[in-house]
Amino acid sequence: MTVSQGRAALSHQHRPIEDVVGVKAAARFLGVSSSLVYAYVERKQIPHFRMMGRSIRFRLSELAEWRQQFHVNGGING
Repeated sequence: MTVSQGRAALSHQHRPIEDVVGVKAAARFLGVSSSLVYAYVERKQIPHFRMMGRSIRFRLSELAEWRQQFHVNGGING
């Protein structure tokens, strides 16, 4: 691997810096209970990562994308 290929690979691994939140804030953001968020994490159904191997964290941008899969476009057909 060349130096430029290595740099390119590293740049793809790093996301822009953004705030991360814990379980309670993620639950508020999603409008669900903390226990449901823990259940999603346990089943690996929600994007998350662990800090120091234990503390569960979420990126709000990833949660917003994940939440979109449940969006139902309803309305009155005229």
